[in-house]
Amino acid sequence: MNTIQKIELPEKVIICEVAPRDGFQAEHEWIPTKEKISIIRQLAKTGIQSMEITSFVHPRAIPQLKDAEQVVESVQDLTNIKFRALVPNVKGAQRAIDAGVKKLKLMLSATDSHSLSNANCSVEEAQKGFYPIIELAEKHNVKVGGSISVAFGCPYEGKVAIECISSIVERYRMMGVEEISLADTTGMANPQQVYRMLGFLKQNYPGIIFSMHLHNTRGMAFSNVVAALQQGVIHFDSSIIGLGGCPYAPGATGNIATEDLVHGLSEMGIHTGIDLNKLIETAKEVKQVIGHDGGSYMLQAGPCSELHAKPKVQEKLV
Repeated sequence: MNTIQKIELPEKVIICEVAPRDGFQAEHEWIPTKEKISIIRQLAKTGIQSMEITSFVHPRAIPQLKDAEQVVESVQDLTNIKFRALVPNVKGAQRAIDAGVKKLKLMLSATDSHSLSNANCSVEEAQKGFYPIIELAEKHNVKVGGSISVAFGCPYEGKVAIECISSIVERYRMMGVEEISLADTTGMANPQQVYRMLGFLKQNYPGIIFSMHLHNTRGMAFSNVVAALQQGVIHFDSSIIGLGGCPYAPGATGNIATEDLVHGLSEMGIHTGIDLNKLIETAKEVKQVIGHDGGSYMLQAGPCSELHAKPKVQEKLV
């Protein structure tokens, strides 16, 4: 008799909420600063432990985030959340540090085509430009994490080779960066590709902590989460109500919705420390503020537990 082999998955994961940065930057209509702060505070009540709160880019590049300092300074009392901010250069890093950010995230493209569109330079040139940021962070005892956007597929060059990602990871490692986010910016990844790439990277760079930043452009995000879990990854980014999108990636849509991710993991018995009911209520409120969602399944259908809780309908006797 054949036995069913059990797939070993992590018992718990750490979710980083990225809507205040990735989600808000994709919105064309101005979101009042007080509303941004209110959303961050509501999210803090759900049990979320990590958040990418904003990006210290030039206001002309992303006008929606021109209030970065004010947002960060207004939530310094939320000590139950570890905040990080995306920074493109030394000036942005200094602004973030002055505002009270304790962790910086570097942004880098996987391909030259995307990098030229995003940063107006090649990938290697952009990465070499990170040295002054890392030196500044070390001076102020601030942590630095790295990221690789379009890591699985580029809108200009197609699928990205493992060797290409490996060379970027190696340069990050030489800089002393020990946490690297792999971003499926355009939603082009598939589970087999994710599993193979993570397997290669984790084998060759055992000292690096890899996280996943998955957009749900083609409905593959949660499948790719499962593939990453199978490789032992426990760090995932997500965005409330599925907000998000890269201004430099044509056709890019939002991240996997935080409420969908938490629900899916919960159904699999994986602990997140986040209260799903509170999260869904927060998602409803955020949708009301923003005016739309990015395709949240929880807002559309609700959690499976609601179906389990409904009483059975008894047939009437005629």
